[in-house]
This record gives sequence, C-alpha cells and structure tokens, in this order.
Amino acid sequence: MGDAKPATIYDVAARAGVSKSLVSLVLQRSPRVSEQRRAAVLTAIQELDYRPSTAAVSLAGTRSRTIGVVLDDFRNQWFVDLLTGLREALQDQGHRLVVADRFLNTGLDASPVEGFLSMRVEGIVIAGEPDTDLAIPASTPLVIAGGRLSIPRADTVANDDRAGGRMAAQHLLGLGHTRLGFVGAQSAAAVERLAGFRDGVGESAAVAVSSLAGELTEDAGARATRALLDEHPDVTAVFAGNDVMALGAMSALAERGLRVPEDVSVIGYDDTPIAATRYVGLTSIDDRSVEIGRGSGERLLARIADPDIAATETLVEPRLVARRTTARR
Repeated sequence: MGDAKPATIYDVAARAGVSKSLVSLVLQRSPRVSEQRRAAVLTAIQELDYRPSTAAVSLAGTRSRTIGVVLDDFRNQWFVDLLTGLREALQDQGHRLVVADRFLNTGLDASPVEGFLSMRVEGIVIAGEPDTDLAIPASTPLVIAGGRLSIPRADTVANDDRAGGRMAAQHLLGLGHTRLGFVGAQSAAAVERLAGFRDGVGESAAVAVSSLAGELTEDAGARATRALLDEHPDVTAVFAGNDVMALGAMSALAERGLRVPEDVSVIGYDDTPIAATRYVGLTSIDDRSVEIGRGSGERLLARIADPDIAATETLVEPRLVARRTTARR
C-alpha cells in the first residue's frame, strides 16, 4: 500500500466548506474571520492532519510571524537557555524561531541573514557578538542578545560581564586564594570578564593572564592553561572565560598531576548545563541566559510594533553558583 499524499490547503478548504483564501486568513490568525468559520477550518486541519508550509503562509499574507536567530556556534551551550527565554517571550504572540549558526555554512559562502530575509522574517536576533559583514537592512528589527558590541538602531540585552568577573574574584579571595590565573580568548565578553576580575582582585592578590586569540573552546582552555602553568606554576585558582574553557583548564591541570579543587580551584562562566552535572560540579557565574533571551524577545516585539523607538541597552545582573571545583586554600 502506497503512502497517502499529505493534505493540501485546498483539501482543508473543501472539508471546511470555505475558500482557500479564508483558510489562509485563519492560518495568519486574522481577526476578520468569524468564530464559526475559524472553528470549522481548525477542525478540518486537525482531521486532515494538515501541516501548512511556513513559507507559503508568509507569502500569502502580510506577516510571517517568524524570527531569525543567528548563533555564534552551536557548540556553545549557553544558547540553550537563551533560546528558552526567547521562546517564552515570543510564543504567546504566535511567533516561531528559525535558528542558524553563522559559521555552519562558511564553506558555501552563505550568510544565514540572506536566508532569513528570503523567508520574510519579522525580526532578527544576533546571539553573541555581532559581525559587521552580516548586512542586515535598516528596515529589519534587530536585537543583540548576549553580545556587548553595539550596532546603531539595535537593542542590546546582555549579561553584566564586568560584574560577573568581580564576583569570581571575590569568591576566590574569600576562599583565601592570592595567586590567581585567568584563561580566556579575545572576545568582547571575555575582555569585560577579565576587567571585572582585575577590579575585584585589586591589590589583594596577583593575577596572571593567559589569553588566546581564538575560540572559547575546551581545547583553547587547555592550551591557555598549559601556558599559564608554564609561566606561573604557583597559581592556586583559575578563572576561565566560559564553562567549556574551564573544562579544558581542568584537563590541563590533571595532565600536570594537579587536583581540582585540592591543589587548584577552577571557576567558569555561563553556568551551562554541563557545569551542573554531578560529574563536573563546576563553580560558575550564571549569566542568566533565560532572562537575556526573554528580555531580547520583549525588546524585539516592541521594535516590531514601533520601528522608530530609541535603541536601549539592558544589562542583566549575574550570580555566583558555587559547586565543588572551588575550595578554601
């Protein structure tokens, strides 16, 4: 027996006893449809298991109710909570998210923004540091979520990285550490976190820095920590630019026969799901990604409703989550 053909919008119209255009209006959530006809169309959609094409609905109507989200890198787990917050803010308005990694199709010389524009998205969220070559039209509502580099006409909702760096310093100083190390990469967020870390330490302790011009990855964290230990073998605590770099730091410490936290304490940043696992138990600065995502969604909805409103910057206060990778010296 062959597979049944999927239902079409014409099948739905015939089952409900209405026109194809009226079905389109229902799919667009138009208020111009009577409740009786709307109910008939929704019943037909359910009975026929009709799955409307998002692109087709967009082309047929004036609104796509689709939001494009550009991620720095799918491997960075802080995006999980960010997307949760975005969805919470947008779903009540009937918006759906389309997500793309800006590096995923680099070999194809394809920009995710071009794909979003062809889908007629109602707005775009850049999650992370914005890239100057994304070429987003001025008419497209735009929010930067989690990044600190500003773009004219775009709202920014981000974690207060400098405050988070100060929290990390105060936590380690409170545990009695005076020989501290920082491992990170050349990103705007990492620079802010290091600045806050230095502010928090002040004259109370010495800070050694090993920063790579590369990705905030586990491998980069391991390489930076090896370099740090080569130059400063006496460090008793390491603050990493993010959680995955902290994992790399822990592996490099283990290579040198150093135990965490007995010999060296380690603290990360972002409080990603991996930090909370029983096996890792990583002390981390929670950047409150859910709140960043929710705030970004709210700002985008406001900008869609009024494209001429003034751009704003909102900083979300981080918080320390102490686990077993930090201990008293």
